[in-house]
Amino acid sequence: MKIFGRYIPSKRLFQIVFHLVLWTAWISYPFIAGPDDERFRKYATAIIPVTLTHIPFFLFNSDWLIPKVFRKRGIAVYLAVLIAMVVVATLGQTALKEMVVPHELLRRHWDFSWMLLGVIFVTGVSTGYGFVFYLMDREQAMRESQEEQLKSELSFLRSQISPHFIFNVLNSLVYLIRNKPKQAESITIRLSELMRYMLYESGDRQVILKKELEYLKNYVELQTMRFGEDVEINFHLNGQHESHQIEPMLIIPFVENAFKHGIGMIDHPVIDISVDMKGNKLVLQVRNKIPPNVNEVKDDSSGIGLKNVRRRLELLYPEKHNLLLEQKDHQFLTSLSIELTSLNGD
Repeated sequence: MKIFGRYIPSKRLFQIVFHLVLWTAWISYPFIAGPDDERFRKYATAIIPVTLTHIPFFLFNSDWLIPKVFRKRGIAVYLAVLIAMVVVATLGQTALKEMVVPHELLRRHWDFSWMLLGVIFVTGVSTGYGFVFYLMDREQAMRESQEEQLKSELSFLRSQISPHFIFNVLNSLVYLIRNKPKQAESITIRLSELMRYMLYESGDRQVILKKELEYLKNYVELQTMRFGEDVEINFHLNGQHESHQIEPMLIIPFVENAFKHGIGMIDHPVIDISVDMKGNKLVLQVRNKIPPNVNEVKDDSSGIGLKNVRRRLELLYPEKHNLLLEQKDHQFLTSLSIELTSLNGD
């Protein structure tokens, strides 16, 4: 919140308002609840300096004893120090009262016992106040720590994707240059577009879905140039892709996995890829043939690929995605649906 052009955090603003209300009420209470006579009003005015000493005691307990002594030394040491401080504060206030209040105004009911009750009351309020903010700060620190760990893990996962994918694309490029040199120029252009996206776009937290799908399209076209008529590749995009965002490099591992396992020692290899946008839901389906003697299809090269993208989905779209990997009738099917956010935040 901005006050007089200066931003003040909500927590700090609450603390300021809390203290203003508390100490205004604490100082005003004798005038409001006390007897309506001139002598008592003079006494209540004279005792204000003593009342104000509760403020540093309050802050000492809430801002130092709890976060420092309690956190580092435990509750036993904290209580021992707090009790000692209560006694010292009470004795100090009693002595100060004798100094600042005229002798003729001293009242019997403001002896040590009453001073002690006031200190105990302030101690209770400051302890509750201090522990509330102590727990809030601990929770925030834990949340920030978890967020940093999440960012570090995502950064690590994303850093694995680029080298892995570049290696595969370069293998494709080498094959094409050797076997289809006339296509080298168009291949290089496609590859440069892929590299540009990987270097300059995939570093963003999220990208426009249309860019991610253009990247996917370039990859599929590159593979089409490589395999030609040897592999039947069906690629379909449906729906509006301009108004949503997605984590970059999230779709390509499933398609890459299909080309890795769906070609070689397979008669008439076929790879079907479809991407549909239904409202805010992205639906990806990838189907490829697999050899009849393969019991399990998985991507285990360098430990990167499907395992990587599974983890990213868990971190980035918890309870907002559904991934099904199914092997049936010598085919491997990947079905992925993700609830995406639109560019306007919906």
